Amino acid sequence: MIRSMTAFAAGERTTPWGTLGCELRAVNHRYLEVGTRLPDELRALEPLFRERVAARLSRGKLDLALRLRHGEASGQLELNEAVLDQLATLAASLQSRFPGLNTGLAELLQVPGVLQARAVDAEAMQAAALALLDGVLDDFVAAREREGGKLQAAIAERVDGIERIAGEVRAMVPAIRDGQRLRLETRLADLPQPLDPGRLEQELVLALQKLDVDEELDRLDSHIDEIRRVLSQREPVGRRLDFLLQEFNREANTLGSKSVDRRTSRAAVELKVLIDQIREQVQNIE
Repeated sequence: MIRSMTAFAAGERTTPWGTLGCELRAVNHRYLEVGTRLPDELRALEPLFRERVAARLSRGKLDLALRLRHGEASGQLELNEAVLDQLATLAASLQSRFPGLNTGLAELLQVPGVLQARAVDAEAMQAAALALLDGVLDDFVAAREREGGKLQAAIAERVDGIERIAGEVRAMVPAIRDGQRLRLETRLADLPQPLDPGRLEQELVLALQKLDVDEELDRLDSHIDEIRRVLSQREPVGRRLDFLLQEFNREANTLGSKSVDRRTSRAAVELKVLIDQIREQVQNIE
């Protein structure tokens, strides 16, 4: 199934340090471009986050945002045992000089370094953030595939229209060719000097060859088969479809330039309208 380039997904994960949140959104872009907004605690993981995204996505301008909302537990303080040991040693050494010196608990806690914020397990936090990102990526890819299914249906409908028009043109070509031959023969017969029968036939053949669209119709049929095959693939196909549309447009232009009948001229215009509508949809495909 093809994927759209536009999508949005978000998720949260509760951790001992607070609530981790992740948002991933994307718009159309020719290549993959990832912008990140990360909390300071996760800044070192930015290259790894980019690798995780690039492993799952190939095109689109993505905005990846992670946030950490600290909980009550993350703000708790704890005693720095090492500093307390140093203070106890210092107090014992000074006891003989200042036997009556007493220090209250409040004063002790105000000594720089005695109280410290509870240490954060950086490795565990990073693992939680990566797990959250993987889950959001799953939802993001699923959203792209759902939207891609709609795009695929819209493209397939227009490809069916192209096939129908090409079939109609193929069916009317023999009658158009016969009519054109009759008109040419009539005009040549009205010339003051009659042409040699061999020369007459040669002129007719040359004129009719310029109107021959069998090759264009055959190539259209081939392109129709190819675009249907591409639409059934699982890997990103946006660039391949864009190339195919150039080929479709080339055949439609040639068909219009060779037209000598209003029906084939109208068919060429309808083909270009359908091709342009497909191109609009393809711009959204990964």
